[in-house]
Order: sequence, then structure tokens, then C-alpha cells
Amino acid sequence: MKKTSPSSIDPEILTFETAADWHAWLTKHHASSTGIFIRIGKKGSGLLSITAPEALEVALCHGWIDAIRKAGDDKTFLQRYVPRGPRSIWSEINKKKVQELIKAKLMRPAGLAAVKRAKENGQWDNAYAPASTITVPPDLEAALKKNKKAREFFATLKGSNRYAFLHRLVTAKKPETRAKRLATFIGMMERGEVFYP
Repeated sequence: MKKTSPSSIDPEILTFETAADWHAWLTKHHASSTGIFIRIGKKGSGLLSITAPEALEVALCHGWIDAIRKAGDDKTFLQRYVPRGPRSIWSEINKKKVQELIKAKLMRPAGLAAVKRAKENGQWDNAYAPASTITVPPDLEAALKKNKKAREFFATLKGSNRYAFLHRLVTAKKPETRAKRLATFIGMMERGEVFYP
């Protein structure tokens, strides 16, 4: 493990050559750290580095999750990993990974506790779909039917912008938050605005 000096506002930046190195760090620090960035080598960089999928698997085992990704240099990027919060939302993809890790007996107590908590508070059952399978929810469909301009604009959306609207809507935790987002999104679509220009 190699340590880099963080800025005054960023958490530690660490480098792990293998999944075993990351696992050893989490075994020691999973309960005391509020999160770190891992410097990960880009494909073709020639650097000996854990990969993002490997790092995510290890994180899930310890009750942690990946968060934002930042640019690094020409050979690396920074991926943030943090302990999963009590109301943390789950993706269908990560649920499937965790089920495989449970079968393989690789989950650690903190990871199993995160799964138990998600099942108890409903986050497990409310996991969001990936971009490849997410569908337009009935409330958005109904709102689009009432607004021709927004409907026509939504029909033109592809990829990340379409998913950005759908994901933000379906992951709202409270009905009032969802209703507010729906109204905001219809307004954005009516004006031809997107999240990623």
C-alpha cells in the first residue's frame, strides 16, 4: 500500500496493488475510517494496481461502497470508497454481487450487517435497476402524457441523460421528495435541459 498526501478537504488517497492488500486495509480500518480514495491504474497504464471491480467486491464484503470517481493523472483515476450508511440505497447489480459473495463465503461481519440493515429498512427490496433495464415509472409516464413539450424532449434522450432523470426519480426515499423531483424534471424537460450537456 502506498500513501499519498491528501489535500486539506479530501480524504486519504491510497494505492493498493492487489485485492488482498485492500482487504487487509479494510479488515483493520473499516470501522474507524470515514472513507478514502484509491488511486487505480487505467487499463493499459502498465501499473500494478487493483482494478475498480476488484476494489468494489472487497468493499462490499466489508460493508463499504464505491462513491465518486475523480480524474487522476494520465495513468490513474481516483475512486472513493466509504462505509455504507444506514439508509444507503442499493443497486440491483450490487445486490447480485453480494449474493454471489455470500455464496462464496467471502462476506465479512460488517458486510453482512449492511445487508441485514438494508433488508430490515426496505432498501434491499427497493434496489434500483441498472441503465440497461430501468423503465419509465408510472408517475413519470402520467406526467409526460400531460405535457407534450416535455414528452417530446424526453423521447429524444439517450444514455446517461435519460438514466439521470429515471435514477434520480426512482431513488427518492420519500413520496414528497419524489413528487418534488418529478415536478422539477418535467420543468427541465419542458425547457430542454439535461444533467449532462
